[in-house]
Formats: sequence, structure tokens, C-alpha cells
Amino acid sequence: MFIKDYISKDYPIFGYHDSIEEAREIAKDFGYTHIFIKRKGVYAGALSVSFLEDVAEGNLGNLEIHFERFAILADANLLDTVRLFHIFNSNIVPVIGTTEKYLGYISTDDVFCEFSKFPLFSENGAVLTIQTPTKNYSFTEIANIVESNNGKIYGCYINQVNDDNYWITFKISSQNLSSIDETFERYGYSVVHKHYDDSKDELMKDRFGFFQKYLEF
Repeated sequence: MFIKDYISKDYPIFGYHDSIEEAREIAKDFGYTHIFIKRKGVYAGALSVSFLEDVAEGNLGNLEIHFERFAILADANLLDTVRLFHIFNSNIVPVIGTTEKYLGYISTDDVFCEFSKFPLFSENGAVLTIQTPTKNYSFTEIANIVESNNGKIYGCYINQVNDDNYWITFKISSQNLSSIDETFERYGYSVVHKHYDDSKDELMKDRFGFFQKYLEF
């Protein structure tokens, strides 16, 4: 999951003397939110395409004061891009080497395509969000609760934390859900959200719906 394994190189980086109009048109053709600028072979920063639309003609170097300084190193992890996409409202992040030379870019499509292969997203199962007091947080215990009920964890993340509580969301195999819920509650956890995403469950819901309709006649 190193960035260097996902670098694309078809999007150009511009120089200080390139025109704003040219950069704007190329960016529109690609559909990306930002353009990248270099100076003397070194990455200098990025400019939002929406900002360029309101700028008069001239050279990109004239806009240096507006450059946004964000990039990611080629040996960084794919997960590190998510924060940059969010902070800079971008669908593309420039990739640089240790000497700050522009190597290419990585896009949100690249990242989401790779994430979609993770069992957390690709496997059918139940998605649970549990709440536990911060002082009692133990992922070892959480894993033991699931696995002691013959469940398997496909992935998880901490989606909220404060001084008092942790909220943990994870996807598990869909066997023995009721016993897993009961065990969590017995150990002092609160199951605050559960979504059962499985074809067997959908079949049971359909059959229950037909049964309800039958009783109404």
C-alpha cells in the first residue's frame, strides 16, 4: 500500500512561465481540482482550478502567493492521502520524492478502487458500531468477543473518541449475530448501530414480509 505503487504520470506539472489560460484548459480536460507548479525542477505548490477561473490572464508565477503547499512522499502509505483529500478539498494529490521532485499524482479514484478490494468493503456481513467507556477500551477483548462466538472480523476503525467514550465500527461475518450482541452487552458495551448486509438476511426479511401480509388477510 505504498504510494509509489499507485503513481500516475499522465498529468503534467506546470512552470512559473506557463500561462494561466493553458493550465486552466488542461485541468478542465482531466477533470481534476488542482494544478501543480514547479520551479527549477522542484515542486512549488498547487492551485485550485476553481480559483484559476476567477483570475485574469498572465503567468502562473504571478500567483505564487496563492500556492497551496501539499503533497505526499512516494514511500508514504495509501491511507495518508485521505486526510489530504479532505483538508484541501481535492480529488488529486501530487507525489514527490525526497528531493521534492514531482513524480506524478494519485487520485481519489485510485484510492477508492484499492480500498474496495479490502474485506471491510468487499465481504458480506454485519456492520456494528459499539460504544465503550474510554477507560475500558480493549481491542483484544472486542476481538475475543467476536471470535468466541465463531465470528470473524473483516475490518474495523475508530470513528469517534472523546474523554469518556470510544465508538468502534467493524464488519464481521454474519453468523451468530444475536449471541455476539448479547456478549457485548454482558461485557458492558453498547451496540449503537447494526446493519446486516447479507443475502440470507434479505431473504428472511422478504419471507417475514410475506408472512405479515398473510396475517393481514
